[in-house]
Amino acid sequence: MKKAKIAVLVSGGGTNLQALLDAQKSGIITSGEISLVISNKAGAYALERAKNFNVPSYTVLKKDYASQTDFEDAIINLLEENQIDLIVLAGFMSILSEHFTSRYDKRIINVHPALIPSFCGEGFYGLKVHEAALQKGVKVTGATVHFVNEIPDGGEILLQKAVEVQDGDTPEVLQKRVMEQAEWIILPQAVEKVSKTIVSK
Repeated sequence: MKKAKIAVLVSGGGTNLQALLDAQKSGIITSGEISLVISNKAGAYALERAKNFNVPSYTVLKKDYASQTDFEDAIINLLEENQIDLIVLAGFMSILSEHFTSRYDKRIINVHPALIPSFCGEGFYGLKVHEAALQKGVKVTGATVHFVNEIPDGGEILLQKAVEVQDGDTPEVLQKRVMEQAEWIILPQAVEKVSKTIVSK
């Protein structure tokens, strides 16, 4: 059976990458295969996770390139060399320009730790999202998996899952609950959904 070749772009600990690797192992993801991991941070723990699953990984550092375009081209070259069908941004802390996103229409997905259109767009990433949700006093937050275009968090929504905010939550506690109850569940589901569409074409 033909599988979509997946690249996961990471910057840090790689917990979402781990959720995807586990989902592949447990049979939640069957239409795609993680074939490449690219980090934009040297020594990111996500690279260890890739190694444990024998997935080839590379580090591409922005400071090694003269411009954003050159940096993106270096990533594009790796994607082309590895014949990648689907790109998953899993805690990838670098905004990709239209130069990159327009090349992969409906082929890049991202997980965002809130229910878009709340707490999203430029400047909303990591703990900042959960801090904003708590400041606003929302009772429900969650995660969203969406296609990526040139607007931060602006692409079409694929899946969402709500998570309750509890009294006494700190941003860190809420972040962990959103990961466990939403991100790690809907990201693998979305990856399978998109991979299935790609291979059935």
